[in-house]
Amino acid sequence: MHSTIENEKMNILGVGAHPDDLEIGCGGSLAKYADKGHDVYLYILSRGAEGGNKTVRKEEQEQSAQILQAQKLFWGNFTDTNIEVSKKAITNFEEVVQQVDPDLTFVNYKEDTHQDHRQLAKITNSATRYVRNVLFYETPTTQNFQPDTYVDIGQKYLDKKLEALRAHSSQVNKTNIADLNILDIARSNANFRGVEGRVTYAEAFQPSRLFINM
Repeated sequence: MHSTIENEKMNILGVGAHPDDLEIGCGGSLAKYADKGHDVYLYILSRGAEGGNKTVRKEEQEQSAQILQAQKLFWGNFTDTNIEVSKKAITNFEEVVQQVDPDLTFVNYKEDTHQDHRQLAKITNSATRYVRNVLFYETPTTQNFQPDTYVDIGQKYLDKKLEALRAHSSQVNKTNIADLNILDIARSNANFRGVEGRVTYAEAFQPSRLFINM
């Protein structure tokens, strides 16, 4: 379809290196797209075994996918902390792109203290070369992020974002910041990005490509 016209149904693809990356980076936007009648798909490259039990994290991601009303959840089955730019990684991503035919793709930003996020951004450059709209999102480990594209998520979709993050219950308190869990961080960042965009709550993105129909 390849349209950016709001009243036409679109396929939205959210891509993350690990379970819960999508929720913190673009969970509100995914929930809003789904609620507006667009088809949302998720692709997670690893099961996050270095950050917890991979079976538990898989189940948490599946629960979150239901909260976000995703049409399908794809798994890459790559090894957590060891995602590399390779023909296999690019081909797997391309296969998901071929199945979904996304009008818009969200993915981890390229500058990040986590190596998997950096590598995924590089994989994205090849795997989405024919996707018209690609937006990079931020996570708490992202660096040098200078967004210029915003989605107004408001209270309604902030609440949905937080609900999806709560589904990842094994990860909620793993922030390495005293007295702040991931819900606190998500709420604060949504408020901060909202102030930048002159709304109450927003998610911010940096586009690789963004087409605007005139």
